[in-house]
Amino acid sequence: MLVKICGIRRREDAEAAVRAGADLVGFVFVPGTPRAVDPQNADWIKDLLGVETVGVFRDAPLDWIDEVRRRLHLDRVQLHGSEPEDWVRTLGRAVIRRIPAPTGTGDRVRVEGLTAMGALALVDPGAGDGVLCDWSAVGRRLSGLPFGLAGGLEPKTVGRAIREAGPMLVDVSSGVEVSHGVKSAAKIEAFVQAARNASSRHAISFP
Repeated sequence: MLVKICGIRRREDAEAAVRAGADLVGFVFVPGTPRAVDPQNADWIKDLLGVETVGVFRDAPLDWIDEVRRRLHLDRVQLHGSEPEDWVRTLGRAVIRRIPAPTGTGDRVRVEGLTAMGALALVDPGAGDGVLCDWSAVGRRLSGLPFGLAGGLEPKTVGRAIREAGPMLVDVSSGVEVSHGVKSAAKIEAFVQAARNASSRHAISFP
């Protein structure tokens, strides 16, 4: 089970996530959003140790995504908008691709395609707005496939989400905050522990 703490704006919050045992930390590079980070003022991200860094982008130009990734030495890129699917191939195998909650066989085929390209599908029904989905339905529709789960997760609910949906990654932002972009170290620790307790699977990495 992999745990990602997303929407981080402050170095101390990223370090709290590392101490809590998170596997990935995410930084939003979407100007004008509450948790946006200015890449020109974020060189400290390059110095983080013990965790993988993820840059979250939404409908940004491909060349800018690549520029930010290189500048900040990001380990992974997360595409959170309507970017062309073939960008996954262009950006390489370290891609997380947000998709809506699956509703039919076409969604399963899409996840299978992303998996074949070495990407991880992230089920997030609200595209970062904290909207919940039917975890049991997600688990049934994507059974046997690797995927991540986001949307309305918090320390009190992540265990149930893991048991019902069976994701390989859980992703939280607002569920561990005290205000937009300001995380609670205690909530981060509680979230990570709850996720670990709910899963008997060892933490694994994807391509």
